[in-house]
Amino acid sequence: MVAKTKRLIVPSQIKRQRLDQFLAEHLRGISRSALKRFIEEGRVFIDAKPVKPHYQVRAGQEVKLQLVETRPAKVSPEKTSLDVVFEDDQLLVVNKPAGMMVHPASGVYSGTLVNALLHHCAKLSGIHGPLRPGIVHRLDKDTTGLLMVAKTDQAHRVLADQLQQHVIRREYRAIVWGQFPSTEGIIDSPIGRHRTDRKRMAIRLVRGRKAMTRYRVEEEFGVCSFLSLKLETGRTHQIRVHLAHLGHPVLGDPKYGGRRKKLAGLRQASRKMGEELLRLMPRQALHAQILGFNHPVKGKFMQFEAELPEDMAVTLERLRGWWRGRLSV
Repeated sequence: MVAKTKRLIVPSQIKRQRLDQFLAEHLRGISRSALKRFIEEGRVFIDAKPVKPHYQVRAGQEVKLQLVETRPAKVSPEKTSLDVVFEDDQLLVVNKPAGMMVHPASGVYSGTLVNALLHHCAKLSGIHGPLRPGIVHRLDKDTTGLLMVAKTDQAHRVLADQLQQHVIRREYRAIVWGQFPSTEGIIDSPIGRHRTDRKRMAIRLVRGRKAMTRYRVEEEFGVCSFLSLKLETGRTHQIRVHLAHLGHPVLGDPKYGGRRKKLAGLRQASRKMGEELLRLMPRQALHAQILGFNHPVKGKFMQFEAELPEDMAVTLERLRGWWRGRLSV
């Protein structure tokens, strides 16, 4: 591991500018999230003194950034139980559990789906490099359900092209807060990075990328609804952002207002039920249930379905029982 320092002088035309914004504009090869982390870790200095992200730089000041160069990370195979739904010589379909990252990121190189896949398979597609072998698409860490994994580069290219052409069927199930005015609808709102929190996504009407989600209300329980959702596009956190934008965040979602924030507006009886639901669902109640695509070599359409995970099934049954009791009063 070798320490390296980058040195910048603030140009004369800059009267005042936030440090993190200045660095993002002048160090194009480093992500905003990484720059923010460097500042918080005390590795950015103004005139030899460490500063905070909101510090305002001025013309003529010297900015030093301590970088750490590391060798490319190597992901090791790990013997981990995998729920393999389908497998042949071209691809796998796996049912990912909650709490498992799909591939290494943010310094986490163990316990991911990739670690388990490398132990299970002799070879995976290398198109996305050593940290993401075989990974064609992703699910969030605490979202459960079906993922396709490519064993060969050819399969990877064909499946990725199907994703690009929006011909892959991806259907989710979610328990969300509140009731909808209509039984089905389309959410067509562009998504981009949140303006101030780089770990979150948001509706960005000007700079966002096109994002479309179709939803259908399967059941209603007053305080919550059970939805089926189809992705027409595949943006990061798409379903979670779209539903939060409508005022119906996914139950249990800590990042997009799906936890205690929603309890404040509930009446006492509903609030008590809401608290119980949050105990039952410590994560977002979102599951990738149906996955359909054309086989990358044979061309035949294949479709797979994964049952609801136990935590969502238990939560759903509790809602049904509670709602039946409310209706019978």
